[in-house]
Amino acid sequence: MKKSFFSLTLITLLTGCSYVFATAQSYKIHNNDTINQIDGNNFKQGKWIYFGKDKNLPTYEPSQIVEEGEYIDNRKMGIWKKYYSNGKIQNEITYKSGRPNGHAKIYYKNGNLKEEGLWKSNKWIGNYKYYYENGTLYHEFSYSERGKRSGAQKYYYETGQVMIEGEWEEGKEAGVIKEYYEDGSIKAEKFFNNGALDPEKTIVFEKEEPEVIAEVEGKGVVVEKGEVTRTIEPFNGTGYHKLYNKSRQISKDGLFKNYKLKDGKWYRYNKDGILLKIEVYKKGKYIGDAQIEEE
Repeated sequence: MKKSFFSLTLITLLTGCSYVFATAQSYKIHNNDTINQIDGNNFKQGKWIYFGKDKNLPTYEPSQIVEEGEYIDNRKMGIWKKYYSNGKIQNEITYKSGRPNGHAKIYYKNGNLKEEGLWKSNKWIGNYKYYYENGTLYHEFSYSERGKRSGAQKYYYETGQVMIEGEWEEGKEAGVIKEYYEDGSIKAEKFFNNGALDPEKTIVFEKEEPEVIAEVEGKGVVVEKGEVTRTIEPFNGTGYHKLYNKSRQISKDGLFKNYKLKDGKWYRYNKDGILLKIEVYKKGKYIGDAQIEEE
């Protein structure tokens, strides 16, 4: 199992929030305003807004807001917001005594939420979520006070289906970790002891690939290994169905599950359309041939 890969994001977050303080002279133009105030001790106080011209950032307009928040005695306090050059919010970081400490949100450039959780002492603690760029949940983790993944952890496909789930203890996999295919069927059950995989207890499940791989215009015409079959009722891959080939000869007759014939008959023809044999299946296994009745 791969470890979390958020270190780069956290470094970016911290460096992005560490700015060189401007001098009082730099903000002299705001002396008659209620923002960007400096007291007699040369400490920043109250609401502060950094603009493009203050940061000398070429991708921002001079009057465009880059960052805003509140200072108390020259230290950042409360929620500080930083923006992308397109005007979308980049992050919202909670500060205490000049350091990130509290709820944090990081966003993609399109405005969708990317990460959120509690950031304290340079690490995530408690519940943490990471999202795909389209807004769907990607990771759902739980961190201990030490910043180690502990408790229930989940990974998701972009469709919302669970990809991986299991328990972690202080940053290591513990017990059964389950992996799933995107259709929700089980892919593997992996057993871990203090982060070490036990291959003897691990089970990998082969995915049942559907034999029918397409349906044409919703008319019940399906493509099956190069053969066109036809059914009166739309073929959904499960339940009782009769399938017919392109010559309108019966092809399969019986109960299906996940597009596979489980109980029924499979009619085999030669290239001239002459019936050669009728295979009989029980519980998905071939058990013999049925007698071909004379017409």
